[in-house]
Amino acid sequence: MIATLRGYLTTITSEHSAVIEVSGVGYEVSMTSRGLRKLSKDTEILLHVHHHIREDAQHLYGFLTQTERTTFRDLLSTHGVGPALALAILDTHEPSALIDIVASGDHAALTLVPGVGKKTAERLLIELRSRLSLPTIDTDDGTRTRSAIAEIRAALENLGYAPSEVVAATSELPHDVTAADGLRQALASLGAARA
Repeated sequence: MIATLRGYLTTITSEHSAVIEVSGVGYEVSMTSRGLRKLSKDTEILLHVHHHIREDAQHLYGFLTQTERTTFRDLLSTHGVGPALALAILDTHEPSALIDIVASGDHAALTLVPGVGKKTAERLLIELRSRLSLPTIDTDDGTRTRSAIAEIRAALENLGYAPSEVVAATSELPHDVTAADGLRQALASLGAARA
């Protein structure tokens, strides 16, 4: 099994694939678009790899961090999630955001992933609760609260922003941001993007 690749970017072959040359051998690796944007031809790259083997094919999925690879594998262990859907989920929501989404039960955020409808999102939330390391968000009286990120997403949607804009504006927010500060930051980001 291939666990890591250390080499140089040769080409980006498609929207989600790159060729990494290691000691004269080029490996085609599928990645998230976020990961591909961070690659540079000028510096050596270390990718954490999931080597996916089927009867009819072998594919490599590359990640810049071990956390991304672990989350990808957690997604693969979920019923009905194959590599393409797992990669699409991570392309839409990075691991910390996905943990926040599952912890807060924000199924609307999962429906932003291409190919995930409301029923699939609800099933994924249930199954991922037992697979991901979730933070405790219970209050003193035993009730669950919505996370700040979920509240910010809901507020932006209510203001009429498109789902893609909401994802872009909230994907870089710190995990522990307050709803008020996060909303200010997201609105500033959206304003800059539309300017």
